Amino acid sequence: MENILLLHGALGSAAMLEQLKQALQESFMVYTFDFSGHGGKPLLQAHFTMEQLAQEVLVFLDEHQIRDTHIFGYSMGGYAALSMALQHPARIRSIFTLATKFAWSAEAAEKETSLLSPDKIEEKVPQFAATLAQRHAPQDWKQLVRATARLMLQLGQHPILTAETLPQIQLPVQVAVGDRDNMVTTEETRWAYCLLPNARLQVMPGTRHPFETLSAQDISIHIRQFIFHVAVNSTVIKE
Repeated sequence: MENILLLHGALGSAAMLEQLKQALQESFMVYTFDFSGHGGKPLLQAHFTMEQLAQEVLVFLDEHQIRDTHIFGYSMGGYAALSMALQHPARIRSIFTLATKFAWSAEAAEKETSLLSPDKIEEKVPQFAATLAQRHAPQDWKQLVRATARLMLQLGQHPILTAETLPQIQLPVQVAVGDRDNMVTTEETRWAYCLLPNARLQVMPGTRHPFETLSAQDISIHIRQFIFHVAVNSTVIKE
């Protein structure tokens, strides 16, 4: 049975992937873990970088003696998976990204981080603040929000996935985005797809960004189809 590692998005947690994990367990050895600062895990330092998150994936594989694995990465998790693939491609069989933001610039980072103020979240969306507090307890969710904002600002200044680096990722990749995603555009997803030499593109109809609104069963079907395609084709033909 092949391995698959599920990676959550920014401000998310491994617990959010539990239904998807269950939906895939008949077909794969399924693993999940929390990035530092998420799901109750302490931050390793006052802030984190995308390079650090990619390194955390590698450390997890080593600790669990996983020689290689497929990876599903939602949002930030997809960016971390592709970042890791630049340094350690032999450890990854394939990558399926969903709702991953590729178009990072100073302007895009400023726009994203304008929403990442703990005080604004508490004032304008107190229910979301309560959800974050519960999701990341006993850690301070406000510290995580600030660290995430700094991560985005850093990506805005120094993106890892660029027109120069994406063509270096030779392994099979499927990039998926919802046609109603208000955070990630189909244009930036297609841009990444065109630069990845061994890729497939999927635009999911009627699909928004929040993972909670997605069907774990439907996602599991898309993942199985992609990995089956990888298994029977030594090279994924762009579609």
